[in-house]
Amino acid sequence: MAILGKRLQALMTKTSNDVVILSAVRSPITRGFKGGFKDAWPEDILAPVMAEAVRRANIQPRDVQDVLIGNVLAELGFAKTGRMALLHAGFPPSTTFHTVNRQCSSSLQAVTHMAHAIRAGQFDVAMAGGVESMSKNYQTRGIPHDVGPSLRNTTVKSAADCLMPMGITSENVATRYGIGRSAQDEYALLSHTRANQALAADRFVSETVPVEYTASDDDGNMSKIRVDSDDTIRRNVTLEKLSQLKPAFLDNGSSTAGNSSQISDGASATILARRSWAIEHGLKPIARFLGTQVAGCEPDEMGIGPVYAIPRLYHNLGIEQKDVDIFELNEAFASQTLACINKLGLEIDRVNPNGGAIALGHPTGATGTRQLSTLLSELKRQEKEIGVISMCASTGMGVASAIIRE
Repeated sequence: MAILGKRLQALMTKTSNDVVILSAVRSPITRGFKGGFKDAWPEDILAPVMAEAVRRANIQPRDVQDVLIGNVLAELGFAKTGRMALLHAGFPPSTTFHTVNRQCSSSLQAVTHMAHAIRAGQFDVAMAGGVESMSKNYQTRGIPHDVGPSLRNTTVKSAADCLMPMGITSENVATRYGIGRSAQDEYALLSHTRANQALAADRFVSETVPVEYTASDDDGNMSKIRVDSDDTIRRNVTLEKLSQLKPAFLDNGSSTAGNSSQISDGASATILARRSWAIEHGLKPIARFLGTQVAGCEPDEMGIGPVYAIPRLYHNLGIEQKDVDIFELNEAFASQTLACINKLGLEIDRVNPNGGAIALGHPTGATGTRQLSTLLSELKRQEKEIGVISMCASTGMGVASAIIRE
């Protein structure tokens, strides 16, 4: 305990080599195939978010030396169109660009990679973020079609399970960890209730960037569309309505469209810098990045990944669960969210106080930095300090990161 206390005290001490956060923003999150971004391309959503992240950080586009964007579904890993979006947003050719795909944790991994590069002395300022247009790029439902025969016919169960649909992994978690249908529906209602309360109180306004884009209809007619708020949050959700929904993945299952995360579109971004650079340029950080840990689990119950990643994060940083003020735990499914809450012994009042992906949506590549922007807003509102972001990831992983507000 004494050692843990000293390590926590050390974490609270600021150093010139700290990786600090200068801004964190997101686009509105909209419903896949029928929401505000249904006719937008991922680069349409991302470009204004990147520009706004720089503006709110009070820096110039030329100050950003490298950009890493998480993306799961776009063609060519979003590498070329992402670079186009960066330049279109007003960044100079000297600002470099690349992408990363760690499934649902892609943008959180982007933050981690950029933080590590700053710590290593590669550069002083970077942007990390993510984008996903599931409306445009969800044809395969996230399951690859092109798999060679040696893997398609593998006898290694865990390898074969990497192709298991996410909904089936949710059912596995529900069965194995005793999460019944009623508990899942009750949690889904809680997520929507909290999100509606946050929406009514304008809590999402400070983190959200309005996006305008040009859409073309089937006849080639062009129109300007402006999206300035989330359209995923349902206002009239009741337990009765949730209980009437049919299982989505198995006839006798418990995961439904109502207690699972929504297919959705959105983007998010954050500006990271070395503290010494921020001080030199007269900038005030809003938070400090503390670290990230990743842990593997069985692919057929990938949703419990945070159960392994979060304790590993505690150990690495020298903190305890009681030190964490707010958790942003991605709600891929109510089944796995509740399994993680129960296994970790989390206080539900500290988890997703403004709702999560069940209500807000889960644009896969953008979720990690979406959670970051929401977490920073809530830490400020509650005048709290330490926050943890965590999520499961397809093929059996959990990722967890910690920040401290300044």
